[in-house]
Order: sequence, then C-alpha cells, then structure tokens
Amino acid sequence: MDQMIRQRYERWLAEPGLDEETRRELETIRSNPAEIEDRFFKELEFGTAGLRGIMGAGTNRMNRYTVRKVTKGLADCIAAEGVQAKARGVVIAYDNRRMSREFCLEAAMVLAGQGIKVYYFEGLRPTPQLSYTLRKLGCQAGIVVTASHNPREYNGYKVYWEDGAQICNEQAAVICRAISRVENPLRIDVLDLQKAREKGLVEVLAPAMDRAYRKEVKGQSLRTDVMQKVGDNMKVVYTPLHGTGGVAVPQVLREAGLKRVLVVPRQDCPDPDFSTVTYPNPEDPQAFTLALELARKKEAELVLATDPDCDRVGAAVRDEKGTYRLLTGNQIGALLVQYILKSRRDKGCLPENGVIIKTVVTGEMGAAIAKSYGVETVNTLTGFKYIGERIKEYELSGEKTFLFGYEESNGYLSGSYARDKDAVVASLLLCEAAAWYHLQGMSLLEGLNELYDCYGYYREELKSVVLEGHEGLGKIDSILDYFRSNCPERMEGRKVLYLEDYLAGARIPVAGRKEKEKMSYPRTKMLKFILENEGWLALRPSGTEPKFKIYAGVREDSWEEGQRLLDGLIGWAKEKIKGF
Repeated sequence: MDQMIRQRYERWLAEPGLDEETRRELETIRSNPAEIEDRFFKELEFGTAGLRGIMGAGTNRMNRYTVRKVTKGLADCIAAEGVQAKARGVVIAYDNRRMSREFCLEAAMVLAGQGIKVYYFEGLRPTPQLSYTLRKLGCQAGIVVTASHNPREYNGYKVYWEDGAQICNEQAAVICRAISRVENPLRIDVLDLQKAREKGLVEVLAPAMDRAYRKEVKGQSLRTDVMQKVGDNMKVVYTPLHGTGGVAVPQVLREAGLKRVLVVPRQDCPDPDFSTVTYPNPEDPQAFTLALELARKKEAELVLATDPDCDRVGAAVRDEKGTYRLLTGNQIGALLVQYILKSRRDKGCLPENGVIIKTVVTGEMGAAIAKSYGVETVNTLTGFKYIGERIKEYELSGEKTFLFGYEESNGYLSGSYARDKDAVVASLLLCEAAAWYHLQGMSLLEGLNELYDCYGYYREELKSVVLEGHEGLGKIDSILDYFRSNCPERMEGRKVLYLEDYLAGARIPVAGRKEKEKMSYPRTKMLKFILENEGWLALRPSGTEPKFKIYAGVREDSWEEGQRLLDGLIGWAKEKIKGF
C-alpha cells in the first residue's frame, strides 16, 4: 500500500474530534490494506451530476466529513460573491437514502456557521423542485442530497447555482479549488441547528412552496381537456421506487384530472434499502416488476416509474394483446417531442425560433421529428446541466425559444420553470399524450409505431463495462487512446465517416480530403464514431460510477436489421475494452 494512503487513514483515526461510530468502522479495516486503499486513495470528485460515492468512512466515501468539506468549499465561494450572496442563501433538498436528512442538516450547519442563510425542506422532495425553488426564492445556490438511481450503497451531493441549473464546468472548478483549500475536513466549524434557527439563519420551507411548484408543473399542460375526458376510466399505475416521487407525481396527475392513478403500495413508502428492487432505476426492466403485477391485475393502460430523486421517469405501455412493453428513454423522448410539437402547432403556439435540446448520446429520432415541424435540434454534452446552460443562454439572448430538453437516460424537461430534468412534468405530459392517443382509439405504443413508419426504425442501446477500483479507473485514458489511435474505416460493413474527439475538440474525417472541424463543446473524455446512414457509436467513462459506457444508434428499414447492427457495434467495442 502507498505510504501516503496509510498516513491518511492513520490521520483520520488519530483525530480527537472523530465521532465514535466512524472510528469503530475504521478500526475494523485496519488489517485490510485493499479496503484502506480503496477508501483513501483519492477524494470524491465532481462528475456530470456532482459528488457521488459509496457510503462509509474515508476520503473516497460519502460521510458527514465529506459533506462538511464540500459545503465549506461552497460556502467560501458564496462568501466571495459578497454579503448579498450570503443573504440570498442556499436551499437544500434531500431524498430517501441513508443519511440523506443528516447530510442535509450537516450542510445547513456548516453554511450557517459561515453566516449564510439556509432554507430546507422538512421531508423528501424531488430534485427538480429544488431547482424551481432556488429560482423562486432567488437563492445564490442549491444543494440536493441524493445519489439519484445508483444502488442502495451510494449517496451523493448535487450543487446548483443561482440560475437553477447544476453547476457548470467553470463554476465546478472554482468550487473544487475552494474545497482543496480546506485544510482538515475533520475540524470544520458548524453552528448548532437550534442556534442557527434562533439567529434566523435556517428556515424550514412552508407547504406553499409545494403548491407553487405543482402549479408550475401543471402549467406545462398542452391539452388540459383530454385528461378530463379520460379521467374517469384511463388507469395509470405509478411507482416512486421508494423515493421522492410519491410526494408529487400522484397529486399532480390527480389534480390534472386523472382519477384512477394506482400507486404500487409496497413501493410508496420511503425505504433507504430499496427492499423491493435490486437497482432503483426506471431504465431497468426489473424495477417495473411490482408495478407490472398491479397493472395486469387492474388492466392499466400506462405504467410509470420514477427514480429515487424523481428526475427520471420510465414507462411501460399495454399493447393490443394485453402485454406490457417497456419504452426506452429515447422512445419516450421521441413521443414527447411529437406530442409537444403537434399540440403547439394545432394550438397555433409553435414559435418560429423554437428549439429542442438533447445530448450527443441521445438518439436522433426526436431530431428528425423536430425537423419535420421546422424546429431546430441542438446537441450538448452528457449531463442535464449542459441543457440547463443552453436554456439560460437562449432565455437571455432571445435567439431561440426553448420547447423541450431530454436525454437518453430518461431525463426530460418541458418549460423553463426549472433548469433540471423533471420526472413530475414528464409523467404529466406522458399521461396527457396517452390520453390524447386514447381519444383517437390508439395507445402510446401505436403512436410510436406510426413514428417508425414515418421516420424509419431508429434504434439505440447502451451497455456498460465495469471498471473496478483504483486499477480500473487507471485504464480509462489507455482505452480512449487506443480507440483514438485505431479508428477503423468500417464497422459492421458501414463506412466510418468521422471520429469526434471531445477531449481534443475536433471532428476528424476518417477518409477523404476534408479538413478536421473544431467542435465548440467543453472538453471531456469521450469519443464518437459517425457512420453512414445515421449510425453512430460513442464511448465515455461514467461521471458517477466506475463504468465505461458504450452507446450506439442506428436507423434502418427494419427492426431486425437495426438490432443486428447494434449488437455488432456494441460487441466490437466491448471486446476491445475488456482486453485491457
């Protein structure tokens, strides 16, 4: 074991102010060098969705000291903005995970100890509600304690800035530098919560803020009449997967007119252990097991599932045979693009400068639909914060009117009341779209098949290769360098037209005499191969988990041909990565 790692471990154990529970946990691993190394070889870093890690003692774990250190860095950045920024304050929300409430209060006490005003929710709230509330109160920053859809062993800490979006790269770098200047995370001053309240530095948010948020969400409705028309008979099964969605989604749907919203009983209660699922991710078919049991029993038309912090939503639709089919994030995105643009055109409120924003690893079907309506599609890097940045940019310049933003990983936003993906509004619009199709004698699934008939069979897939521990993370650069230096001219019989290198900021022709083009995206570790006939393959390390992600998308004349090509592209990349 590296001597520096051992010293970090011993320094924590020797700290007089260390709480006894943490001390006991560290003592249990004294004779386990591999465990010590994994916990102390680095500090948790900000990824595309903030800070996220396994719970436990150590610098590479989520614990109260990690939270205090990050919050102290954030507090220093806010203080640097001036007295007014401190008075504007920070709003904090948290999810159902272990220690989420405790981490919320730890952050509040650190901020209050620096004289910064704090607002927090007394109970679970969806992440997008934090984004809305930050903007509504005019706060300087926001924090959400959540690990989103990660396994139960994880927790995390997202930071938002005054525009309501997750911090951009530049702001993240400023905060990271401030965090690095915190000398000892075990000796950070905190102000007792009761004393902070007495000084007026900490305030619990009232239920009025919940009502205001729900009103904004319902304000995104495009056909309010259709929900009323089907409200008595259209059945929707919903599961919050033990998370925060249970406090918002059913109420919004019922207030919008759906009277038969059936919530999965065993998953309606907050549960940090996610005892009914192995992985609380609405992208995972297993997460729908109990919801589908209830849907079959009640013959529901639509099944919805949101992740623990309710910023992602998955859906399953019943077909004409009574079988339920799980939709992908790309399929949901395409359906919502079609529904939003058609509804706006029918109502005469489709702006001439409207824009759809998606990420570079999101499928292209939504862009094809948008083009048919005369609406531009703009791409961003992976991470909804980049979509939030573009929303702000267009709002300030007036150059474009934001209509809808989405990513393949089941994140969607309609409207600019928030600057993060919102599963509450996405659930509302999916139900509204289903209601509209219902009145046409169709299901969402039949609506999707209509889109395939019109635009072609767009198919996408994501596979991950796990890179465990310190050694696995060290392979990332070598893997990317290999693919960068060994770009094939053909993949699965298709020409490779370009290699997009997002670290170099260049779009490089693979064959021919064309000059390479500069790309305007922020630099990041990702490669994307552009194939003929709208095919593509992208490779990027996860920003929140020890994984290497392989994305692929194709457009073919049949479902079967698309699957064959996808399997070949992903299989080729997986074989190369596993060889390292």
